[in-house]
Amino acid sequence: MPFDYIIPTHQGRAAEAILFSLLGGKGKNIPSNTHFDTTRGNVEAGGAMAHDLVIAEGKDPANLHPFKGNMGLEKLEAYLIEYGDSVPCVMLTITNNAGGGQPVSLENIQAVSKLAKAHGRLFIIDGCRFAENAYFIKLREPGQGERSIEDIVRDCFSCADGMTMSAKKDAFANIGGWLALNDPDLAELARARLVQTEGFPTYGGLAGRDLDAIAQGLVEIVDENYLHYRIRTNEYIVERLDAFGIPVVKPAGGHAVFIDARAWLGHIPPLEYPGQAVATALYEIGGIRSCEIGSVMFGRQLDGSEIPAAMDLVRLAIPRRTYTQSHADYVVEAFGELAEVKDLLRGYRITKEQKLMRHFTCEFTPLS
Repeated sequence: MPFDYIIPTHQGRAAEAILFSLLGGKGKNIPSNTHFDTTRGNVEAGGAMAHDLVIAEGKDPANLHPFKGNMGLEKLEAYLIEYGDSVPCVMLTITNNAGGGQPVSLENIQAVSKLAKAHGRLFIIDGCRFAENAYFIKLREPGQGERSIEDIVRDCFSCADGMTMSAKKDAFANIGGWLALNDPDLAELARARLVQTEGFPTYGGLAGRDLDAIAQGLVEIVDENYLHYRIRTNEYIVERLDAFGIPVVKPAGGHAVFIDARAWLGHIPPLEYPGQAVATALYEIGGIRSCEIGSVMFGRQLDGSEIPAAMDLVRLAIPRRTYTQSHADYVVEAFGELAEVKDLLRGYRITKEQKLMRHFTCEFTPLS
């Protein structure tokens, strides 16, 4: 990762908070392929607007496009022209977490960088799953199959002006993150903000053991044998669920399996939260924890209104080096039981919520 200034933080969302405290604010507009929840929350907390410009295929769970995380280049160019100087930076999330863990091609990363630079805007990568994204590039992008993961990673970041990172993802750590920048003046401002909220610039609120874990994790995460195991586990679960007739996001993503709850529970309207219905039932049947990524997470608008999200998904994020084959089979078996009663499931309404990032702490009651 060829960045000049590395600013450690206790989590990735802290890196986002620092970045957008400097670049965001009322009247600013920040595009991405798909902003993840904390990214969007940190953008909106300061009064800026977050916009998603993923390609159309990225909103179709069944579409087999190999890089469904790609930014729509025509959309981005029109956006940069329309919003002009109110755009401080262009974000790109690799892989595209909220869109099913779908990868972004190296060609698209480079094209987004070129557009950002042509309009005089910073290009920032949310790199939380950079190694998985690089592995997909190696597998799926023409001309990349013989290259090393390290070289692909370096190419991905060499065209960026900075990155945010949650080290709990592709750095194997239990905690931590960082903000990396090339602009010395922006980095100096970020360090001053870091001291206010996180800690001294050399550790950013982290213990020494956590910094060591991140350093070692970055070595191990680019091991192709590990990445093959990681991706293949997700593919296996997707194949088994597909055989049950359960609609899943295809192709399988890097870090998780995503259920298309809106398609599966067609009798539950989006604003009665079919994803939450699946997540709750899955826990009740099998004790399996999952996460709704849909209208609970993204439906509430800044003006207080609510609209259905583009998709209602349920994310089964797979812990690293934790699950065995029998665990994967158990998850599939639990879904088999759930499939038998899915038509009996009912939706939910929210009884308590926060204005921003409500999905972390909101409370529900089932609808009769």
